[in-house]
Amino acid sequence: MQKIGLTGNIGSGKTWTCQIFEALGVPVFYADLEARKILNSPQTLKEIAGLFGKDVLNPDQSIDRKALAAIVFNDKNELNKLNQLIHPKLRQEFKTWADQHQTFKYVIQEAAILFENGFDKMMDKNICIAAPKELRLKRVIQRDQSRREDVIARMANQWSDEKKEAAADFVVYNDGQQMVLPQILKIHEYLNQ
Repeated sequence: MQKIGLTGNIGSGKTWTCQIFEALGVPVFYADLEARKILNSPQTLKEIAGLFGKDVLNPDQSIDRKALAAIVFNDKNELNKLNQLIHPKLRQEFKTWADQHQTFKYVIQEAAILFENGFDKMMDKNICIAAPKELRLKRVIQRDQSRREDVIARMANQWSDEKKEAAADFVVYNDGQQMVLPQILKIHEYLNQ
């Protein structure tokens, strides 16, 4: 079984692309969703409050995601602290999950910061979903009802599309000009050989 990383910057269409792979019968591990589960576990909540203060917790002791985001997306050192807490746990979750899917030709791990945090080194091949920055900004603002400045701050913590494309084995262009499905089918066919 091959492990395939799938990444792309915020608003590139990673989730939509993964849903197409799932429709083709490929298991997908959504790293961002799994990271949220880890983030909200009782042990991790204690560790986060210890690192960032109790102001990042809501009254019900859940994570105040906006408060935490305001800290970590504006200070790379703080983001590194959070990543050092979450990523080892996430790597272990993926390993366990992948072991349970050994009968498949390949599985996909979707992660927004696959290259930035070295998850690509755990993979056999990597796919980058690419889209122009302004299009990605528009998508995220519309999808999340976010402020432009907040989206730009999040984008600043990700590699450029060009850097990700250069590091990837495959690139899917989701720019509104090229058809995405034929690009995905070509990769799927290659990985199923």
